[in-house]
Formats: sequence, structure tokens, C-alpha cells
Amino acid sequence: MFKKILIAEDHESANISVQRTLEELNISKVDYAYYCDDALGKIQKSIREKEPYDLMITDLEYEEDHREQHIKNGQELIEEVRKLQPALKVIVFSAEHKSGVIDSLFTKSGINGYVRKARNDSKELKKAITAVAQNENYLSLDLKQEIKKLNSYEFSDYDITLVSLISQGVLQKNIPVYLQKNHITPNSLSSIEKRLNALKEALQVNSNEQLVAFCKDLGII
Repeated sequence: MFKKILIAEDHESANISVQRTLEELNISKVDYAYYCDDALGKIQKSIREKEPYDLMITDLEYEEDHREQHIKNGQELIEEVRKLQPALKVIVFSAEHKSGVIDSLFTKSGINGYVRKARNDSKELKKAITAVAQNENYLSLDLKQEIKKLNSYEFSDYDITLVSLISQGVLQKNIPVYLQKNHITPNSLSSIEKRLNALKEALQVNSNEQLVAFCKDLGII
């Protein structure tokens, strides 16, 4: 089990909840940070003193207040931490539910566990900490199903570009101009229409507006 843990969480009630969970797991060496900059500073200090953390538990969203911060959110914090201590285990404890965002945290940010703030989140956090301590990644079953659903659609970078342009108000007939300027192929109007129609059929939506809304819900745009 982990010996030294850092909790990065700006809401006191959530912070206390995590603390209690760690106490129940008999983990006594725990530090806390309410700001991302402070969390990074504690990690830097722990490395200098040759007593690094084994695990960081962080939220994603941090509310802005009077204190200016260089690191604005949990994802940025994870990226900075990875530069200092690549092997540090990271569990995200957040209310974020978009499967695209969660999937990206595993695939791009390299997190080891994700627990959604909801009912029974203390139990889920215990399971996550135990699993990650055993070098296993952790994601609750319901979120795994959502990620599997997302990945079954196999959105390509090209798909995301098309839907993103539509979400920005670019008319479908004007998309070829953007693609040609950025050397993206295929860039003919017929190819674009064909791909968008295929996406709508696969996702069982009837319009470009519904396609954009669906992708926003997933968190891929």
C-alpha cells in the first residue's frame, strides 16, 4: 500500500472525505494542497528532500479566487507533475462525467485511476487506491462501459475536425476551403458529406446539430 500521498483538492468537504478514506486504509502520511501551484511545490520539495510521494489524488476543476495561479486545473497539474516525477501514480477524483475527457486522461495524461464524485464515491476511491497500489489501472464499471461505447465509434482526427468546424459555425459547403488550406484530405464536398452522413448513421442522429451535441456530450470536442 502507499506510504506517502498528496491530495490536491480545492473544496474542503471533498478534501475531508478523501482524508477519511485514507485513514480507513491506515495511510497516515498525507499532505494536502488547495491550489495546483502549491501541489506542484510540495512535489518539488519532496523530490529535493528525497522523500517523494507515492500517489497524488487530484480534482480536475479548481475555482479561481483572489490568488493568482500559474496552473489552472488538474490536467495541467498532472502534465507538470509528469515532467518532475514520471512514475508518480495519479488518481483523478472529479465530478467530470464526459467519457471523451476521461478516456483522454488515461491515454494522453497517463493517469492510473479515475473516480467520479457521486454516490458511493468513498467506496470507489478505496477500490481505486487498492488497485493502483497493485499496479493496476482503475475505472468503475459504469464508466468503463461508457469508454467502451465511445471507443466503439472510432472517431478519427478527421471526424473530430469536421464536427469541430460545424460546431464553430462553419457551413458545410465552406469546410472544403478550410481543409484545403490546412492540407487535410479528403477535402472534396462530396467526401465531407459522405463522412458526416456515415457518422450520423452510426450514432443514430438526424442532423449536424445533433451530431455536434452528441460529440460535446462525449467530450471529444
